[in-house]
Amino acid sequence: MSIVIKRDDVVISADGQVAGHEAGDTLVRRLLRIFPGSVLVGPVARRGTSRGTSGFDVLPLGMIDPAHSVVINMDVVDSPQVYLALAGGSPSSQVPRIMNFVWRPVASGTDEVATAATALSCALFPTFANSERTASEIRELVQRWAVQPLAEKARLSWVNLGFRLDHIQPRDPADPPVVLYPAIYLSRNKRPDLFLEVVDRVRRQVPLRMEMRLHESHLVSERAMAVSRRDWAWVGPLMATRSSYWQALARTTAFLATAQEESYGLLYVEALGAGVVGVMPDRPWARALVPQGYPFLYRDAAQAEEMLVRALRAPQACRAQMDECADGSFASWIAAHHSDDAFDRAVVHRVQEWFGT
Repeated sequence: MSIVIKRDDVVISADGQVAGHEAGDTLVRRLLRIFPGSVLVGPVARRGTSRGTSGFDVLPLGMIDPAHSVVINMDVVDSPQVYLALAGGSPSSQVPRIMNFVWRPVASGTDEVATAATALSCALFPTFANSERTASEIRELVQRWAVQPLAEKARLSWVNLGFRLDHIQPRDPADPPVVLYPAIYLSRNKRPDLFLEVVDRVRRQVPLRMEMRLHESHLVSERAMAVSRRDWAWVGPLMATRSSYWQALARTTAFLATAQEESYGLLYVEALGAGVVGVMPDRPWARALVPQGYPFLYRDAAQAEEMLVRALRAPQACRAQMDECADGSFASWIAAHHSDDAFDRAVVHRVQEWFGT
């Protein structure tokens, strides 16, 4: 039985690597590692390479054999279309096997078509979510938007994505301290205006360097260019390698999160695991990432400013506070709650349970 991974936005480089640094790209590489010999859906047939694996095949959806495949679909809305495409070329007795993988925020309800389509897909196909929060949103979505016979049969599981703990590097404090914009987009949900407003007020009290690493599509925007003109800001592309990414986190002092909503928040978790002091909004998605009593959850911009000033002036004291809320070791708490080992085990278990393979 072959595992087939589908994500429409994945890009394969000329040398066969899964390119990109978004969470989706990282997850595709992780699934390729978890399921050796798996297939990636792409526009043309070719051979790909991935570190830690013997390589993988890239095949158009029309070349997938449904009799010997389980499709892990990261584009949840189109799972019914994937089912029909696979069923059209298979014997009537063979039912295509599809598992939804919800790794980003679900439809909010502002677009009824997208919301209803997501609910229908998650009711029809076994669904694996990237966090308890996302799973709860899916459950509510299905109950509200799907017809009762389908909603009652919905199969749903979740686990925190986590990250590979061996990536963490020793702290390498920078002077002046570095504040990270913890996102790769300047989209409205991330509230970059609030981030810049707070950091601008903080830098009048504490010397700092702000770093903003953006996806190419936002790096060339007028807003990014305007930010780069500030003498205390550095705006540039995403890191070329994962090693350089973790080296940068090792010298980062703090990050200020301003997003309205997150389905999980892999970048925040990685930064926290690397010893970066995370100043985050007091919202459900942020509370789900940290121990109860985490000391750096702000309610308004003034409190965010106060916390960020403290993080830059006394980062070691702030890390000590983080340790206190985690029974003495914040690093150990992160390792216990956000290790990718748990994700690896859980996704393999669910594929075996739901599809018998």
